[in-house]
Amino acid sequence: MSRLPLQTIESAPEASRPYLEKALANNGFLPNLVASLANAPTALETYLTVAAINGRSGLTLAERETIQITAAAIHGCSFCVAGHTAVALKKAQLAAPVVESIREQQPITDPRLDAVAVFTRAVIAARGGVSDKELNTFRTAGFTDANALEVVLGVSLATLCNFANNLSQNELNPELAAYRWEPKTKAHAA
Repeated sequence: MSRLPLQTIESAPEASRPYLEKALANNGFLPNLVASLANAPTALETYLTVAAINGRSGLTLAERETIQITAAAIHGCSFCVAGHTAVALKKAQLAAPVVESIREQQPITDPRLDAVAVFTRAVIAARGGVSDKELNTFRTAGFTDANALEVVLGVSLATLCNFANNLSQNELNPELAAYRWEPKTKAHAA
């Protein structure tokens, strides 16, 4: 059970309602992440706005979903791993073994996606302060400096979603049940 109320279009603060209507129309259901973010209209607006901006980046959908799944797995956000797994498989049309490698933080057979995942992990671990070697490895894989900043953009989007879900302890929507994922450990930093 979610620790924060899951708002509906009818129960949400007035400022959240248009965003909930849009999310419902886009997904065919109201993801619990969105329903919990609706408690804070500015948080919901930020999430949807940054998601739209992230969608316009120079990275492909598969690369953006690699960032989202990688960050969610690192942050222990089962909800976001499941949700982005669905997008990676259905919309980005990634093969199931590739997605499983991303989810489990294992090497990925696609060299570009592997470079994105490795760089994403480095960005998160170093809080953006990656080494020259890590940045140059990312560039050598065919990415630009703009793409490096777009990884940071993706991590920022993931952080909002992952931390909001971890705070809310949202249950997985039934529509995402087939993509369930659990972190190997539930340890939290002290």
